[in-house]
Amino acid sequence: MDDKNKSNVNSDIEEKAKSLSELQEEKLRAAYARKKRRKRIKSLIGWLIVIVIFAVLFIMYTQYQADRAAKLAEANKTITKETTVYETEYSVTIDISGYVEAYDIQEAKFRSTGSVTGVYVEEGDEVKKGQLLASIDNTSQEASLQSIRNQIEEAELNGSQKQLELLRLQEKNALNNLDYTNIYANFDGIITSVDVSAGDYFEAGSSTVLTLVDISKLKAKVEVDEIDMQYVKEGMEADLTFDSMPGHPLKARISYVPMLGRYSSSGIGVVDVELTIDDPPENLIPGFSFEGNINVDGQVKMLIVPQAAVKTERGGATSVRRKTSTGEEKVNVSVKYLGENLVQIVSDNIKAGDILIYDAKSNSNSMMPFMR
Repeated sequence: MDDKNKSNVNSDIEEKAKSLSELQEEKLRAAYARKKRRKRIKSLIGWLIVIVIFAVLFIMYTQYQADRAAKLAEANKTITKETTVYETEYSVTIDISGYVEAYDIQEAKFRSTGSVTGVYVEEGDEVKKGQLLASIDNTSQEASLQSIRNQIEEAELNGSQKQLELLRLQEKNALNNLDYTNIYANFDGIITSVDVSAGDYFEAGSSTVLTLVDISKLKAKVEVDEIDMQYVKEGMEADLTFDSMPGHPLKARISYVPMLGRYSSSGIGVVDVELTIDDPPENLIPGFSFEGNINVDGQVKMLIVPQAAVKTERGGATSVRRKTSTGEEKVNVSVKYLGENLVQIVSDNIKAGDILIYDAKSNSNSMMPFMR
């Protein structure tokens, strides 16, 4: 084969090889394109699924919020309700605590200045009302009294009526000054301390020299809540128990109810009621603490309404709306909160059977419990 034919054969071979290479490249490109297309389709399908999921969740959340808003609107819907004032009876027991004190105490001081001339009692002595307990030097007072009396005698003979009247007043003052040199017992009792001896010197009113107590009775002050004060009266009995006398309760009586109350540290109004133990045992002494209660005789009637029927206004005032034949009226009331959404009406301008009107949530339950 000549050179020319060889060249043609080689050229044909190269062309065929080139065609095969191009065909193979086209196949690879087509395969890559198909792969890329499938990947794009999968990605698109994934995003579509995510979008669908989010759309479904959004729709569900929107519906939940709408349902919740509707339920809240229904729950907060205010409707007008009526309730009847209900009357029941119960026993009142008022819890109390405190400590006992001497029924009376005299912390005696000299009302005149000078040296003590006599002390006539000792600690533990029993004394009677008016008994002389101690004396201070009265020389100056006696001299002054005698001088005035001498002037009175002279005035009765030669003086005027006005002068005599003035001297009588001076005599009375001198007698008082003389009396101030002595200390007397103000009541029957026992001397519990003696802080003076004959020869001691004292300034008028400077310090207590004798202490006298009456423990034939004992007394105590107890706090009573302002709401419970409606049941408390003088003469009522109280039962007291002492840690110093376990198993031996004592009777006391309410001996004094003050006309004024006070504001306690816990923020409520209280009254300091006084109790008296008329015949205390010997081993019960002032300072012993007790707990007890005041029992109200008989059954006490109570007017009860739902707490929702009572409106608390600015400043703490409370009122109700009472139904009338022509509509309704506002009535200011005093109340005591009992718990369990119940309130006791403690004022006398509402009576059993009155119908009260009040606004309440549509889902509230204000049914009155059955009580005896």
